[in-house]
Amino acid sequence: MAEHEVLIENSLNLLLSEKKYASLKDVLSTMNPTDVAEILKNMGRDKLPLMFRLLPKKLAADSFVEMDSEEQELLIKGFSDTELKEVLDELYVDDAVDVVEEMPANVVDRIIDQSEPGMRKEINEILRYPENSAGSIMTTEYVSLREKMTVSEAIQKIRRTGVSKETIYTCYITHDRNLIGTVSVKDLLTEDDDLRISEIMNKNVISVRTLADQEEVAQTLSKYHLIALPVVDAENRMVGIVTFDDAMDVIEEETTEDMELMGGMTPSDKTYLRSSPWDLFKHRIPWLLLLMVSATFTGMIITSFENALAAQVILTAFIPMLMDTGGNSGSQSSVTIIRAISLGEVDFKDLCKVLWKEIRTAFMCGLSLSIVCFAKIMLVDRILLNHSEVTVPIAASVCCTMLLTVLVAKIVGCTLPLVAKKLRLDPAVMASPFITTIVDALSLLIYFGIANLVLFR
Repeated sequence: MAEHEVLIENSLNLLLSEKKYASLKDVLSTMNPTDVAEILKNMGRDKLPLMFRLLPKKLAADSFVEMDSEEQELLIKGFSDTELKEVLDELYVDDAVDVVEEMPANVVDRIIDQSEPGMRKEINEILRYPENSAGSIMTTEYVSLREKMTVSEAIQKIRRTGVSKETIYTCYITHDRNLIGTVSVKDLLTEDDDLRISEIMNKNVISVRTLADQEEVAQTLSKYHLIALPVVDAENRMVGIVTFDDAMDVIEEETTEDMELMGGMTPSDKTYLRSSPWDLFKHRIPWLLLLMVSATFTGMIITSFENALAAQVILTAFIPMLMDTGGNSGSQSSVTIIRAISLGEVDFKDLCKVLWKEIRTAFMCGLSLSIVCFAKIMLVDRILLNHSEVTVPIAASVCCTMLLTVLVAKIVGCTLPLVAKKLRLDPAVMASPFITTIVDALSLLIYFGIANLVLFR
């Protein structure tokens, strides 16, 4: 926490302890809702209800949206029906849906009961869309205009209805609910009052379907630099919009999920500090068990070549280096490709281009590593450490293995994420732990295969 935030929190605690509620309310009223939510969270669950009740109605609702689900549930359980209704009346539909999705059934029933009939209907409609789809994260509160309106009439409508809309900067032109264009408030304010909307509207509309994946929605917003993205049904009828702040939440959520998968963990909805050791155990142990069992193949390969190792024990000394280099090489490629996939830069159709690029990169990396490795083995292992059993053929075997291992690792690392994407799996699953296990086994097979050819002919 920043130093100024600590000072503010200490000041609020002092005002609260001295029961100077009017001063406390004045200070809170000047703050951003996100900062208020953070401060209330840090002040503890026992002080949360009292502090929240001091907030002005609009600030209370905005701060409520920014809180974690645990604080929201605590407040809702302590609210009277009147207090709950006041908060709900200030929420936008998509924010209300987010709250509902995080709450237990008994709390959801209270929320639905205290919602206005119109909001209740819209909440139920959004909840029917599949999780992580455009429909599930959209809001139905947008400004709709008609193409025959004049600029003056459009501005008047925005003034009448804009207060209850989540965003008014971009307005949507519909005809029989079909989306036919957009117009910005900037255009409305800078054009003549008598112009028809049809004369100034943008007919080249970027939109997404209700069932589109939320990650695709976020990417589209980013690609076209939009403030909001219209959501239409199969008949191109306007049903809602996804705003950029919701898209940012999606990007954060998807990035966190990818990082957890790439680290060999099952994604969690809880923050780290709110996760108990049992929660962490449940998310980590499945992957650890899978990787442990898969590593059995590595042991089987070493066992099958125990005669070669017995004849040339020094070969064992280079196994960790080769396995680590292969794992690191594969991880580099997989992380690069996974990130490119998430940004929409590559797809399965680009597999040949990706392979050719990675093969050339692998050859350069592998050759450089092999040359340095040969020099290291001959200078350090043979001369400085005086290991007489380290010979040129052994060094050559290790370096050839190094080159081929890097080549194979990068091919595996770039291919598996693209194959996963093609099979409609999350490419992040094919990340460091999984690929390292595969490359470890392959590097040993290459190592012992070359050793047999060079040393045991």
